[in-house]
Amino acid sequence: MLSNSLKTSIDLVEYTTEYFEYLSDYYLPEEQLQFTKMPLEKINETNISKTAKHVLILENGVPVGYFALEDGEKLSKYSQNTNARLLTAFSIDFKNQGKGLAKIALQLLPEFVKNTLSEIDEIVLGVNQNNVPAYNLYLKTGFIDENEFYQGPKGPQHILHLRV
Repeated sequence: MLSNSLKTSIDLVEYTTEYFEYLSDYYLPEEQLQFTKMPLEKINETNISKTAKHVLILENGVPVGYFALEDGEKLSKYSQNTNARLLTAFSIDFKNQGKGLAKIALQLLPEFVKNTLSEIDEIVLGVNQNNVPAYNLYLKTGFIDENEFYQGPKGPQHILHLRV
C-alpha cells in the first residue's frame, strides 16, 4: 500500500467477484482500447491461463485500474524465463486517469509479486511502439528495454523487463 499526503491509499489486490459491479462501470475511450482490453473482457477470456492472476488497482478500496499477470503459451512469445509472468491489459479507468495512479501501481508491482507469486523473478510486457506514453511510464517505473521486439496483432511491440 502506498499513501500520499491527501490520505489516498493505493493497493493491488487479486480480483474477486465482489468487484464485478465496479468493473461493469469501467470506461476506456476507443483510442486506448486499441492497446488494451476492458477488465471484464480480459477476466472472462476463455483462452487465458487458469493460473493467470487478475489484479485490481484500488484507490481507497475502490477499483480504479486493472491488469493481468499471465503465464503459459502467451508468455513464451515474450520470454523464455519460466519464472516470469507477462503483464497484460494494464489500464486505469478513464475517470481516474491523470492522477498518477498507474505510476504508483507499477511501483507497487514488485512487492505484490513477491507476496503473491514468490517463485516469479521477472515481469515482462509488450508495449506497442505507437503507445509512447505507456512506454515512457514503464521505463520510469523500472522496466528495462533490452531492444527486443514482438510482432503483435497491432504492430511491433517493445518487450520490456522488470526484475523482481
